[in-house]
Amino acid sequence: MRGRIPAGDRLNVFALVIYIPDPLGKFLDDLRRELVPHYNPHAHVSVLPPRPLAVPWQVASEEAAALTGNWTPFEIELTNVAVFPLTGVIYLEVGEGGSELRRMHAAMNTTSLAFQEPFAYHPHITLAQEQPLDTVAGIMESAARRWREHTGKRSFCAERAVFVQNTLSNCWIDLAEYTIGSRVKR
Repeated sequence: MRGRIPAGDRLNVFALVIYIPDPLGKFLDDLRRELVPHYNPHAHVSVLPPRPLAVPWQVASEEAAALTGNWTPFEIELTNVAVFPLTGVIYLEVGEGGSELRRMHAAMNTTSLAFQEPFAYHPHITLAQEQPLDTVAGIMESAARRWREHTGKRSFCAERAVFVQNTLSNCWIDLAEYTIGSRVKR
């Protein structure tokens, strides 16, 4: 995909994410499209939320690769639907794995990947955002109902992380993928 996006259309906005594998990922993508029909999702949890870089992305990518390689894969459990009151972002809470994501974020939000984020890091899976505030309660109610109806597994193993870049069309492109724990002796 990145080869088809002209360099001039790419923004200096990067993130490190863990994609949620299917079938849970597919359920969450379908749910997000149901809640926000114009969105083209790829369910994920952000380890490093969007940020500009002061170095070439390849330098930051090497740092992310080293850090993820020294981490051990871990389980991430999704629990309840909630909303960030200040922004109206509707999301799924992370239960098990939340403390590991916080430690991973703290370890990675340094040197070339460092950024003073506008909000404290709170691991979550976004379901809807940038919606009129008068619609948030109804969207949240629909999301909570659909999540209660979900009969599949509500957790996944964090085994891979992906360094992504945003574009002028707000399309995120994958730049590099890392195996979590690739440098850990087993």
